[in-house]
Amino acid sequence: LPIIRDPEPPAGPVDTLIIESTYADRAHESVSDAEEHLATVVRRVAARGGKVIIPSFAVGRAQEVVYSLHNLWRGHRIPEIPIYVDSPLAVDATSVFRMHPDCFDRRERLVEGGFALFDFPLVRYVRDVQESMRLNTLEGPAVIIAASGMVESGRVLHHLKHHAGDHRNCILFVGFQAEHTLGRRIQEG
Repeated sequence: LPIIRDPEPPAGPVDTLIIESTYADRAHESVSDAEEHLATVVRRVAARGGKVIIPSFAVGRAQEVVYSLHNLWRGHRIPEIPIYVDSPLAVDATSVFRMHPDCFDRRERLVEGGFALFDFPLVRYVRDVQESMRLNTLEGPAVIIAASGMVESGRVLHHLKHHAGDHRNCILFVGFQAEHTLGRRIQEG
């Protein structure tokens, strides 16, 4: 994955290795394929004047999405539209990421180039409730990243209430949607 450097494999013989494997039972598209899919969606939705609403987990996933959007913008692969991270927890988690560049993967293009990974002209971080509510009256295309990732709570509910019915907009899921969650029900139509 981008941002955080990959762990070093253990040295020497290993008797037992325990790893986190939430998504180990399925094949995943590569990071570059996922990024290209994101670019395609953003370009298509922006062209029709819509908004991309991204329900996202506040820690880890939101930062990965911002990183990918930054990478796509630098590569001129998405239009210059505003990107909002509308989650106080995601804003705080992003601050923690910023404080620990020593953990970044030096092979990543943006890291290697010395860029501020989570700060570029298109992105704005929203903490204030009133500012969050104003996002629902925005004219024109935008990307709104908001928690919760499975659409069970958080500011994403308000954005979906205001934007889900507009055919120009898109709800883009970037994480697993557990059975019986609102996110899964939306995903299943």
